[in-house]
Amino acid sequence: MSSSHAAHAAPPKRTRSRTRTRTRTVVGLAVLGLLMVVVAATAWVGIRVLQAKDALEAAVPLASTIKDQVIAGDSDAAGRTAAELADYAQTASSRTSDPVWRTFELLPFLGPNLQVVRELAAVVDDVAQNAVTPLAELAGSFDLTDLKPVDGSIALQPLLDAQAPVAKAHDALARATTNVDAIETGQVLEVVRSAVTRLQTVTVETAGTLDGLNRAVTLLPAMLGANAPRDYILLFQNPAELRSSGGIPGALALLHTDQGAIELTQQATSTSFKQYQAPVLPLSDEIRSIFGDVTGEFMHDVTMTPDFAQTGALAREMWRLEFGVEANGVLSVDPVALSYLLDATGPITLATGDELNAGNAVQLLLRDVYARYEEPAQQDAFFAAAAGAVFDAVKSGRADPTKLITALARAGAENRVLVWNADEAEQAVLAGITLSDGRPLSDDQTNRFGLYLNDGTGVKMDLYLYLNMTTAIGQQTCREDRRPQYALEVTLTKTAPSDATTALPGYVTGGGSFGVPLGSIKTVVSAYGTPELQNLGLTRDSVEVPYHPATDATYPVSTIAIELAPGESTVLRFAWLGPEPFAGDLELRSTPLIALHETT
Repeated sequence: MSSSHAAHAAPPKRTRSRTRTRTRTVVGLAVLGLLMVVVAATAWVGIRVLQAKDALEAAVPLASTIKDQVIAGDSDAAGRTAAELADYAQTASSRTSDPVWRTFELLPFLGPNLQVVRELAAVVDDVAQNAVTPLAELAGSFDLTDLKPVDGSIALQPLLDAQAPVAKAHDALARATTNVDAIETGQVLEVVRSAVTRLQTVTVETAGTLDGLNRAVTLLPAMLGANAPRDYILLFQNPAELRSSGGIPGALALLHTDQGAIELTQQATSTSFKQYQAPVLPLSDEIRSIFGDVTGEFMHDVTMTPDFAQTGALAREMWRLEFGVEANGVLSVDPVALSYLLDATGPITLATGDELNAGNAVQLLLRDVYARYEEPAQQDAFFAAAAGAVFDAVKSGRADPTKLITALARAGAENRVLVWNADEAEQAVLAGITLSDGRPLSDDQTNRFGLYLNDGTGVKMDLYLYLNMTTAIGQQTCREDRRPQYALEVTLTKTAPSDATTALPGYVTGGGSFGVPLGSIKTVVSAYGTPELQNLGLTRDSVEVPYHPATDATYPVSTIAIELAPGESTVLRFAWLGPEPFAGDLELRSTPLIALHETT
């Protein structure tokens, strides 16, 4: 019994050997199968990487091609190119979003690169589908000539039709900018990081352009009277006497709009307004401290503040008090902006027989007119006539639409065209852009400073370019707590001839009647830091001098009055202390001068 039991308990050696062989075979097949899956998946991802790379590389140049085609007016070609771009973008997105690709993103080293490529492809696809495509479709139905005035009226329907596709594209670009900024590139190859940087640049630039277009198509129909008639005061700023936003309002007009029709219904000059015994609207203690009550008492001083919203409100109230009309807003242009517009309209013959053109507008309006007319009323009347003639030329439809838009864009970028809407919702659409000309707004990437000039001579010395200005701005960190110090250096030079007291007429020098020595020039300089900075004061020619420190809506402000004799030059250095290290850019917004000053 025992020997029989032992025989049944121990299987034959050949049986155990076959079992181990089958086990090894199954394990081997499983390993081989897994290896084949890994190889296949790797090959799959590799192929799709190449496909996505080819699609993205083909898509990127098409964006510039579409831009060129739209500018050239070839909307059909732009539409075809947009469709091609969308196909490439969709291909790149689909090749980088399957489960196998997402699984490989978990791998060290390779994974972060695959993730970034997928995120890049998704952004490009979103932009192609939701920004480029609707804009290309809009280009196919929209022609700039549609915006040319006909019989003094601008067609509103093209602008209204553009609102939805432009808003959709604007949202897509804003979303793309956010999504690209959120892509982590710390653990990726340089070629991938470089692609992200390129896309960041493109989306930011394009989003900025589209932001302006979106604001325009949002506001213009309402301002042109699409919903109800509108009235706007037009200020013609004269930089012969400097003010923060440009110059004194020498001539004014009232524009009336209704269903796209535009009329100039009334003209006036600064002498049409009385001197009010108190500011026509309440002024903050800060504004009164820096610029004085005169900001709200004289029409020619409403531009002393750099905040054009306040300028607009003051000018609107003065117009109401004088003429009984409560305008819907205030617009402003200067002679340089008019010269840009004349490049679009072509030369204009004035009632005086003078030809006004892009080349002579600034000199004629800001220099020659003073030699011809010594009476301020006559000078202002000439300004008003010239502004009215340019308005009539634009309204008549004689301006080239492309040149007109270019002219307005250039003037706006230089703070020579300003807009304020009394309606708060409409004004909010303008917030933060140069057309609104508020105090300089900083962001995470850029600290923006302000430099504003107000003439204190009370005469026309600036019109002969006898005040030259150069600026430089920078920062350094030398404190133990690493807080940066910012400095704005301003060089002012009076280039009038030494015999200015006798060689220049009284309407230029003022004859010393405003407390400034004959032939000298007085300029009030106000420098604005960013809101979080601590004011460290200023020096003049490397020596500390008295100045007026103040705060304007949380901005630290340093103000000083400078008198310069003929040929004299001086260097002002304004300083601030920052709260924490900053590695971004520094920019300066300043009073637009007759001759553009140099900034370094």
